[in-house]
Amino acid sequence: MRGTRLLARTISALAITLICAGPALAHQPMTTGTATPIQHVVVIFQENVSFDHYFGTYPMALNTGAPGEPNFQADPSTPSVNNLLAAGLLTKNPNFVSPNGNPFRLTRAEAATCDQDHGYTDEQSAFDLGLMDNFLHFNTSTCTGLVSGQPVPNAGHPVDLNMGYYDGNTVTALWNYAQNYAMNDNSYGTTFGPSAPGVVNLIAGNTNGVDATSIMMGAASDVALDGAGGLTLINDAQPGLDTCDSRDNLSFLSTTKNIGDLLNGAGATWGNFAGGFDLTVINPNGTTGCHRTTSSATGVFVPKTDYIPHHGGFQFYASTRNPSHTRPASVSVIGQSDGVTNHQYDLHDFFDAVNAGNFPAVSILKAEGFQDGHAGYSSPLDEQTFIVNTVNFIESRPEWANTLIVVAYDDSDGWYDHQIGPIVSQSDTTADVGPTGSVNAGKQLCGTKNSDGIGGRCGYGPRLPFIVISPFAKKNFVDHTITDQSSIIAFIEDNWGLPHIPNSMDSIAGPITNMLDFSHRDGEGGAGFLFLDPSTGQPVGHGHGHGDD
Repeated sequence: MRGTRLLARTISALAITLICAGPALAHQPMTTGTATPIQHVVVIFQENVSFDHYFGTYPMALNTGAPGEPNFQADPSTPSVNNLLAAGLLTKNPNFVSPNGNPFRLTRAEAATCDQDHGYTDEQSAFDLGLMDNFLHFNTSTCTGLVSGQPVPNAGHPVDLNMGYYDGNTVTALWNYAQNYAMNDNSYGTTFGPSAPGVVNLIAGNTNGVDATSIMMGAASDVALDGAGGLTLINDAQPGLDTCDSRDNLSFLSTTKNIGDLLNGAGATWGNFAGGFDLTVINPNGTTGCHRTTSSATGVFVPKTDYIPHHGGFQFYASTRNPSHTRPASVSVIGQSDGVTNHQYDLHDFFDAVNAGNFPAVSILKAEGFQDGHAGYSSPLDEQTFIVNTVNFIESRPEWANTLIVVAYDDSDGWYDHQIGPIVSQSDTTADVGPTGSVNAGKQLCGTKNSDGIGGRCGYGPRLPFIVISPFAKKNFVDHTITDQSSIIAFIEDNWGLPHIPNSMDSIAGPITNMLDFSHRDGEGGAGFLFLDPSTGQPVGHGHGHGDD
């Protein structure tokens, strides 16, 4: 049963974190076929966080000493970060409308919050042509999944909740990863919009190419005309034909490609590992199939489905979808092209395969809903448990010596961020408009009437957290290179010698390699490993990863 497996893995991960001496990790033989020493890329793709929402005061935590809040003390040599402190926007914010509008700190006790408006059009409107001062006009917080009798978790900010931010007393693990590895403070969503465009940009860098004949159940509002007779995905449609679809859905044309197609062409092993994908599992609460659910640890939200169809980007594509959620024949074939699963698996399959010595070259991990960090049903503390247990597990493996972990996000959830990114993808559709009632109403953020861009693909969008964890990561390093979600697939393409995806933003994506240092063999002498406690996010073990600490 799933509960037994997860409990065993959690106990194992917790045991790992209590080891203060590093594991005796043997050197792994370097295989051929990659441009760098990285043999395994693991992408932990989380939900709905802007950069300022998690790192607005990094590395300065308030450290109030409130019960249950771990203190955070930064290394004095921590590099400067483009955040709310550096920009002087904590107390004199352009969004301020008396008596609300300045950014405010959310406490660990306020980890559960409502969801914010983060539609393709409204995010552009909040940006107000780069003035970044219209966020309060588009703060339609929603809390539809509350346990009966629970107060609305808005931290006493019903009209300006999207100005809230956390610090190292709550998102402690992510701040510790930033301290010990590398982060980027200039990374953006490839386009504006919510989760579905975000995950498609992660795997394809191209939301264009929707199959018009596949649009069903009201999904017409999820697309925009591309200006060349085609359609572009701009909002949260579900992937067509997925047996767990419950509402508007669509698919991409068979001619569109994603990173999975390229990896298949090169014969590389890979997998998309989504929580809840295995429909044969029965949860401890008796739920199963597409309706498997788990509750957030905060106790505020009703149980959330483990599998969320529109978070599974590969399911939008005929070449990489597994609409019936067919199971792999065995653990040994996970990652391979078996003609059955199309590389689509459950999250537990990743842990099962790696434990069996079958670590795919590329793995994209999606937490079960309650741990993906999405406001309205998950929380930063739920998310921290998942990320820390996953990173601890990978760092305990011998393959860690050749592994790159990327922690990235699909969209901003509409949480405030003060920094606009460069608009590198022009767009001019009815969805690309200026804010209603503004002096800029009707003007375009993303282009002009004669734009030669692909319609519905305005970007870059909001700034998002981006962290790399690896023996090759530069320690306590802040990268200012402009990157986006497609920078991840660009690294994979370059590392495995793959071609770029047609019409993809990966061809202009900024590199993530500035956060890495390959001057030491197998990561020895690099950032090493760091074990954290999944509850507090605080270090309980660290070293160089080869038993020499």
